[in-house]
Amino acid sequence: MANKIPRVPVREQDPAVRATNFEEVSYGYNAEEAMLEASRCIQCKKPRCVEQCPVSIQIPQFINAVNNGDFLAAAKVIAQDSLLPSVCGRVCPQETQCEGSCILGVKGEPVSIGKLERFVGDWGHENQIDLSEKAPANGMKVAVIGSGPAGLAAAADLAKLGYGVTIFEALHRAGGVLEYGIPEFRLPKNAIVAKEVENVKKLGVKIETDVVVGRTVTIDELMDEEGYQAVFVGSGAGLPRFMNIPGENLNAVVSANEFLTRANLMKAFDSTYDTPLYVGQRVAVVGGGNVAMDAVRTAKRLGAEASIVYRRAEKELPARLEEVHHAKEEGIRFEMLTNPVEVIGDADGWVTALRCVRMELGEPDASGRRRPVEVPGSEFDIPCDVAIMALGTSPNPLISTTTEGLETNRWGGLIADESGVTTRPGVFAGGDAVTGAATVILAMGAGRTAAKAIDAYLQGK
Repeated sequence: MANKIPRVPVREQDPAVRATNFEEVSYGYNAEEAMLEASRCIQCKKPRCVEQCPVSIQIPQFINAVNNGDFLAAAKVIAQDSLLPSVCGRVCPQETQCEGSCILGVKGEPVSIGKLERFVGDWGHENQIDLSEKAPANGMKVAVIGSGPAGLAAAADLAKLGYGVTIFEALHRAGGVLEYGIPEFRLPKNAIVAKEVENVKKLGVKIETDVVVGRTVTIDELMDEEGYQAVFVGSGAGLPRFMNIPGENLNAVVSANEFLTRANLMKAFDSTYDTPLYVGQRVAVVGGGNVAMDAVRTAKRLGAEASIVYRRAEKELPARLEEVHHAKEEGIRFEMLTNPVEVIGDADGWVTALRCVRMELGEPDASGRRRPVEVPGSEFDIPCDVAIMALGTSPNPLISTTTEGLETNRWGGLIADESGVTTRPGVFAGGDAVTGAATVILAMGAGRTAAKAIDAYLQGK
């Protein structure tokens, strides 16, 4: 039986080698490996994997096409619901979504849905497959703010329906968090992100970079003066959080957001660029999510001894298991049940250490995880030259404060219903701008949902 075939392993760079470069860690499947892995799928009549996919990709159908060696058909199936398969195949948390619900995972290993999606996406790029089918132009214009996952997904779906869509991006390259937040070794920029952005542009979507909505132009001006009948806000969550502990204003205390933006968007990892990034000899990253893993693994590749400092136990780490596994293989040190209480500096104002306390897990809190409690008298110092705070982000208030009638919640997220409808008529929102920092695929799902609502609004349905 097909489900007796063991999961096909994925070839990866040697950990000792990859910890010194920014080339992609995973090599992905070749055609033979992909077809063998696809043959493991038992084609469930009620596929739970599809229910757990935020963009509802028809997973059994595309996997069946891969199994048959018809990669073009597989690409067309995925393109109905996503134009970012190479991105999602690399960075989605499949273990908690599609793969986490795969029936084969009950008694064995689930189908490697993410790796198969990546294979199909990469095959499409290599063979220059055009998947830009769309309806005739309907004469209506929609503005999309932000070219991250939410904006790209909304723009693609609206363009397919015949709308004239323009994306306004604050930075000089399109892609949002895909471009500035996720390191090259997890998500190659020119080889993958730029090509998937190009797929969206093939649908007729225009992208204007270096436009800061709220400064360069306002939402009111876009709607009242430039003729956009609706606006989708997918501006992400770029405002970093800090701990508010003594010494946090010392030199070389940085947010993971700034650190990764300098490394990724400004190419600090490339010696041919004039935008270096200081890491010193020792870097401590505070946090346990995917962003923390990205920051600590980037610091390691830039030549520092790098550590994760996290206040809960390892099983509570919110980062993907694959990222934690890769970090350990690369020699990252994990200081678990440890919480910083002060940043120590020298006479010149530079970081020298993180003063920390040991924690123990108490009763569960509102999140269901056991609450960390400080162990009295357990203070100790972790020497470091750079301290990176990877504690989450919240939406930038620029758009909400320059747009009348656009209300926010107490965390700064735009208030929007489950369809993306905000408190301002004609303005829709989704992704991290609403929820705060979340995953790429959840942002894409929110963008797609909002596109349906925008279509219904403009068609008077």
